[in-house]
Amino acid sequence: MTGRSPRLGRLRRMPPEGRASRPVEARGARPRRRGTQPKVVALGGGMGLSASLTALRRITGDLTGVVTVADDGGSSGRLRDELGVLPPGDLRKALAALCGDDDWGQTWSRVIQHRFQSQGEINGHAVGNLLIVALWEQLGDHVQALDLVGKLLGAHGRVLPMSAVPLELQALVKGHDPRRPEDVDTVRGQATVALTPGEVQSVHLVPHDPPAVPEAVEAVLDADWVVLGPGSWFSSVIPHLLVPELLDALMETKARRVLSLNLAPQPGETEGFSPQRHLEVLGRHAPKLALDVVLADEAAVPDRDSLTDAAQRFGAAVELATVARTDGTPRHDPELLAAAYDRIFRMHGRIGPWR
Repeated sequence: MTGRSPRLGRLRRMPPEGRASRPVEARGARPRRRGTQPKVVALGGGMGLSASLTALRRITGDLTGVVTVADDGGSSGRLRDELGVLPPGDLRKALAALCGDDDWGQTWSRVIQHRFQSQGEINGHAVGNLLIVALWEQLGDHVQALDLVGKLLGAHGRVLPMSAVPLELQALVKGHDPRRPEDVDTVRGQATVALTPGEVQSVHLVPHDPPAVPEAVEAVLDADWVVLGPGSWFSSVIPHLLVPELLDALMETKARRVLSLNLAPQPGETEGFSPQRHLEVLGRHAPKLALDVVLADEAAVPDRDSLTDAAQRFGAAVELATVARTDGTPRHDPELLAAAYDRIFRMHGRIGPWR
């Protein structure tokens, strides 16, 4: 890299091509022998997927994030409307989450998350969104461009879109219009679905049978563990189950599957949902999906028996752990979540080396 400014001079250089960055071990975890790390794929979008990736990069260097591409708000929505591209925002957030904790990683994480503030057209756009879209236009390949951004950042893993076509999320919502509380309306757009005051009954994608990115399908089929959630349930988690090839891969893979529940209901989208109701609506959208483990924060589960019953319908065991931050906000603590994942991988995984 030439022409570095003095302020970037102290940053750690990226690892040589082909050499994986060394993952940071979870607090209290035993170091893994080289070559025995599990292959992990995390599916989701937004801040929920970022939380999982931030935790998982601490315990494995073989990590892939598969990101929903139905966002239509903010900078992503504007770029999508103007240029006809995939919404880059959730992909950017996932890449930022994979940045390391050293100077290089944290600097680049801040850079790609930086939003311009102005009185002009660039106002609100994130640097990473513009960078990703520029590389898509230059290379004409979604996956190659994201891999290149990941290489620049020194990312501890790979980020892939779940589909190569922009998707529209649509939902059947009861009481979307408060003046007609019993009516069921079709609500269009991820941003609108996420904030509806009504009760979301089901969601679907347009187009209805979108093609999956082949590399995403391959990653799921080749994984040791697949992690679904946490995140916006109807707009970030369930959409992965609405891509036929991706759902088939989730059902066919020999990987073990973890569902990571949210710390609290999301205002609007899942207002009033219990932990077990999250499982019930997931089952309605993918009735044949099997799970191995359901992870939940211990303090967020008032009725353990009901959650256990709901998990058993998927064939899953329930693991309760303290994974929330101690500041009272419904956000995951990266180290605590990493420790929970690490414990699950060891307790429910294969005996002996992974590969």
